[in-house]
Amino acid sequence: MRPVSEPQAFDPESRVDPPLHGDEVATLRAFLTYHRDTLRWKCSGLTQEQLARQLPPSDMTLGGIMKHVALVESYWFEVTYSGGVYLPPFDPVPWAEDDDDYEFRTAKDDTPQELFALFDEAVRRADAVVDDALARGGLEQESARKGRRTGQTFTLRWILVHMIEEYARHNGHADLIRQSIDGQKGE
Repeated sequence: MRPVSEPQAFDPESRVDPPLHGDEVATLRAFLTYHRDTLRWKCSGLTQEQLARQLPPSDMTLGGIMKHVALVESYWFEVTYSGGVYLPPFDPVPWAEDDDDYEFRTAKDDTPQELFALFDEAVRRADAVVDDALARGGLEQESARKGRRTGQTFTLRWILVHMIEEYARHNGHADLIRQSIDGQKGE
């Protein structure tokens, strides 16, 4: 295991609240940003060991959640929507070999700085895809790849809503895990 490194900080006061009145794009993007920042907050200020701590009976960890949503950002925006490839370190992973827990399993080996850098890069790249799609035509733009179950494409709108749902679910997990580590809780 690597030496203990300094925890990453996030000021919850810097989290931007979604607008009470706004158009659909502004509202969707603000809620996604809000949930991304909520996860940053839940994972901030913790050591590598704390980010790897489990809350039994679940084997989920805060570091695992952070690495998982970085993967999900890349999957939906870069792979599914754009038709590209995963961002590193996910690009060489042999996904076909049924290692569905790769990101959760390997996060314990990552420092807080590595996890935050990966997460921030995934978000940056996803936002660039969204910016480009919106400039080309808006929320009805369709994905390059089709869904396995339906054989249909996904709209950018659907992907944004799905990502908000993904974060909301995992932020609930993160809140419970964080409280078990140091008692910190909050929305």
